[in-house]
Amino acid sequence: MSDALRLSGIEKGYNLGQPNEIRVLNGVDLAVPAGQVTALVAPSGAGKSTLLHIAGLLDTPDAGRVTMAGDDLTGQSDRARTRARRERVGFVYQFHHLLPEFTAAENIVLPQLANGVAPAAARARAEDLLGRVGLDHRLDHRPAEMSGGEQQRTAFCRALANGPSLLLADEPTGNLDPGTSDTVFDALMALVRETGMAALIATHNLDLAARMDRTVRLEQGKLV
Repeated sequence: MSDALRLSGIEKGYNLGQPNEIRVLNGVDLAVPAGQVTALVAPSGAGKSTLLHIAGLLDTPDAGRVTMAGDDLTGQSDRARTRARRERVGFVYQFHHLLPEFTAAENIVLPQLANGVAPAAARARAEDLLGRVGLDHRLDHRPAEMSGGEQQRTAFCRALANGPSLLLADEPTGNLDPGTSDTVFDALMALVRETGMAALIATHNLDLAARMDRTVRLEQGKLV
């Protein structure tokens, strides 16, 4: 089983070299194989969002390497990192961040158009993804016309629009009530299982973490 993501010796701090320097990540090593769902558990402020941003090429480490499917992307140009992020990584956040003026389907079509997909094919994929999470009746509804759970399921579909090999999620059910959280999490897991991608999901919910393939905990800048 190949590693969709490998982090090696990741270091990250703020106010570097200053007396009040904050060391957030201190030699993080992590491998996430294709087809595996890994839970990332950490107390608030421990650096899990920073780790996800580095893993998803939104931020750069002070030291260490970020490798995807064997390709070391750490020292690549901004353009190369942007391309890798667009083609290989899907992001889901605690808040859905859907574009309010567009429908559910259009929110999933737009990132595909930006990636050069033909409009008809992009629409077909949007309909397929939304159908898989039980939202085929919401294709032409705007976010304000949907429930919180429906909005978040749409956000999952948007994250998968371009067929990424790696899904990164930061507290994806944190804004939802327990019943809705279970429904949304089940939909997420089904999509991940069907596509065979790797997923790294940060959560405070230990019950959800227990349903993933494995759990890693971030403590004092290290994974344990």
